[in-house]
Amino acid sequence: MIAKRTTMMKQLVLGLNLSTKRTRKREFLDEMNKVVPWAALVAVIEPHSPRAKTGRPPFAIETMLRIHYLQPSRQWRQQ
Repeated sequence: MIAKRTTMMKQLVLGLNLSTKRTRKREFLDEMNKVVPWAALVAVIEPHSPRAKTGRPPFAIETMLRIHYLQPSRQWRQQ
């Protein structure tokens, strides 16, 4: 089991996505990448984001944006 994980991690690190199965989740995320201008949104928010001086560093802006964008869509799908 550990050897299988190590092999998968090496493939992911090298950018080798050998799986051919297209899941609804993967299709949705690909569509979000096409529709939402992530770089432009990060550029708008970045000057106003907090800087970590001490303590725990803040999450990346793009990561937080993606989380906030995906939360409403997840709620809509559950209804």
